[in-house]
Amino acid sequence: MMSFLRSMAGRVFLILLLGVLASAALTWWLAFSERQRAVAELRDARATELIEQSVLTLDALPAAQRPRHLERARRFGVRYELVSALDASERAGATPGPLSRLLAQRLGSDFLVTPLKLAPEACPLPRMRPSPENRMMAWQKPPPAPNNGCEGVAVQLRDGQFLRAAILPPRNSSPPLPTDLPLYLALFLFCIAALVFAVTRMTMLPLRQLANAARALGDDVHRPPLPLQGATEIRQATTAFNAMQARIRQQIQQRTEMLAAITHDLQTPLTRLRLRLEKVSDAALREKLIEDLAATQAMVKEGLALARSMDNSEPMQTLDLDSLLDSVCADAADAGEDVQLEGQSRMSVQARPTALRRCLTNLVDNAVKYGGYARVQVQPQGSSEVLIRVLDGGPGIPPDQQAQVFEPFYRMENSRSRESGGTGLGLTIARNIIEQHGGSISLANRPEGGLALTLMLPSALSNSPS
Repeated sequence: MMSFLRSMAGRVFLILLLGVLASAALTWWLAFSERQRAVAELRDARATELIEQSVLTLDALPAAQRPRHLERARRFGVRYELVSALDASERAGATPGPLSRLLAQRLGSDFLVTPLKLAPEACPLPRMRPSPENRMMAWQKPPPAPNNGCEGVAVQLRDGQFLRAAILPPRNSSPPLPTDLPLYLALFLFCIAALVFAVTRMTMLPLRQLANAARALGDDVHRPPLPLQGATEIRQATTAFNAMQARIRQQIQQRTEMLAAITHDLQTPLTRLRLRLEKVSDAALREKLIEDLAATQAMVKEGLALARSMDNSEPMQTLDLDSLLDSVCADAADAGEDVQLEGQSRMSVQARPTALRRCLTNLVDNAVKYGGYARVQVQPQGSSEVLIRVLDGGPGIPPDQQAQVFEPFYRMENSRSRESGGTGLGLTIARNIIEQHGGSISLANRPEGGLALTLMLPSALSNSPS
């Protein structure tokens, strides 16, 4: 899960999911706020209309009949009371609200509208609940009013009497939460997550394909080009990637052909030179010249092998690694070398047969040449990798030179000298071949003496398409 969240796909998924959920929450909040505002405006308009009608009716009635009319009048959330004078405490600190301003506008200058600041007990909050008999809404005994009171106005009639009206605070206009809300919410989240995942996959899949193609390019520069598909930007990136692959393939081919041509063309003059050196009368001089010529021929031969190691045009095949190692060790033993194979991998690898055989043979020959013997150990590392170790009994390599021995033409004074015939290309060739197979190579000195070369190769199972 953490690896998914650290990936680009996981980050895009989270950003889109949080963005959609935030947008949905903002939309709901705006809709709820608008609903609250509309309910408040409707309440004020309705209360203003009721108060206006009550004021006009009471103003037209004699003072003795007004209380009886108020008893019969339907209140609809407005509480009326006739008073002869207003309490100064109710008028103190009262500010005109939306309802008082609207009511003054509708009644005109004939009536004086005064805002009041009522105490909480002057405006009880009614509560409604459905009747079990007829499902009608009936007024029940109200609970205590909120501490902030309610809005009140007083309208002075023409005869000087005041009609005091208390507008009851509106009940909570938000609907009750349905019992199946968690189910709806879970379904909503699932749909949003599925949509965001589909968008993320559609966006990240081409990038993942480009990343896989770039990774596979190091193993096989001759792999077929990527198909042009997807959006315009993806097609442009794919076209650029295919063009880059073609340029790399052309440059590697030109470099390989140039190096192979140079080393091949040197063979003929070197052969003629050797024939002419045989005619030198001075035996000591002739021997030295022949040794120099032999070293030059070995270097040319290794240069040709280096050029071949960089050529990965040979097709990949599924090989039995145990059979290949047994064949390499058997050939060395038949040649009189002290070589032994220990262990089995019981695995197959995707490899170029000629190149991998050349690499293993080179490592075994180097171990025998510089260490006296070669012990090849094979150990499977799970089901995806196999470890191959080539041990020898030589003097080893100083730690400060272990990284340099993989560079071309690097020779150590104590082992890779002219007398030993080394050219400094053996480990370079081996590294090129191993890296082309998606593996790695390293070396370390053994505590009991000698050098240990360690190869890690992926199995055919790990290279198979998922």
